[in-house]
Amino acid sequence: MRIWVDLTNSPHVLVLRPVVERLRAAGHDVRVTARDFAQTVELAERHGMRAEVIGRHRGEKLGAKAVGLVSRSFALARWARGKRFDLAFGHGSNDVTVAARLLRIPCSTMFDYEWATVQHTVNCRLAQAVVVPDAIPVERLARYGARGKVRAYPGLKEEYYLADFEPDGSVLGELGLDAAKPIAVVRTPPAVSLYHRFENPLFADVLDRLRDVQAVVLPRTPQQRQELARDFLVPEHAIDAPSLIALADLVVSAGGTMNREAVALGTPVWTTFEGRLGAVDEELIASGRMRRLMSAAELPLEKRSAGQDDRVRRDPQLLVDLLLSPLGGNDRPQEWGIEP
Repeated sequence: MRIWVDLTNSPHVLVLRPVVERLRAAGHDVRVTARDFAQTVELAERHGMRAEVIGRHRGEKLGAKAVGLVSRSFALARWARGKRFDLAFGHGSNDVTVAARLLRIPCSTMFDYEWATVQHTVNCRLAQAVVVPDAIPVERLARYGARGKVRAYPGLKEEYYLADFEPDGSVLGELGLDAAKPIAVVRTPPAVSLYHRFENPLFADVLDRLRDVQAVVLPRTPQQRQELARDFLVPEHAIDAPSLIALADLVVSAGGTMNREAVALGTPVWTTFEGRLGAVDEELIASGRMRRLMSAAELPLEKRSAGQDDRVRRDPQLLVDLLLSPLGGNDRPQEWGIEP
């Protein structure tokens, strides 16, 4: 088969890497497109995904996002026309979903945060399969047009794409970090995301709290990078973030993927997210696997004790099968974990 995968943000490279690798190992012709945003293109190259760069992020304003969706969707459609793809998919990529509909290509979409209303209204209505964690109640997705399309998987997506992962200590040397001293990893708030338009004074308190320890700050935008590099260690290029997270003593993030990577890798993690919590994070907080930060003073500034490897490792082949499900029909709702 000929399969098209679209990457619109840095985390999507890691999420879809094992899917692309398994599809290619099975003999399928997989083509990858990528949006020029954050470190998406650089990470795709690092992981051997050979992406065709099409389009860029247009900014945080709603009007700019709408222009970006229209322009990039048509650019993708022009690129894909005549290539005879059997299936297209992405992780939360509106662009590929719209382009696939224009070209009448079957499409799957994947996400794990259910309150991104604009994004999901587009993707769920146009896609033939909606791949999500089983923690998300299906009734939360029905209003987006996902009824009958939900393909649910157990656990976290991070437990699938990190299943074969073992941390590489060389990332500490690359960043000039001392493994004998406390290491904190901080991810900035997603200031350009529609679902997180809040001032976050707690995040500023976190930065003040961590000024006297080894704190690696991972910004989302060039402006954040410029501001933070004056006082913190900010990597200039894409790094092996999963290894850094696995070897860190604490992680603080206002986003979602890095928090869940820390959970999957057994690193203590606090969230400063101020938007509406999704079902996955609700479940992680309730179980004690992730903590919601109320005050920066809660953060420990010491080495964490080494524990046993209690990581949950799941087979990425399940994600492959769910994403390919539009090509196999939908006559087995019990097997897909969805409502009949």
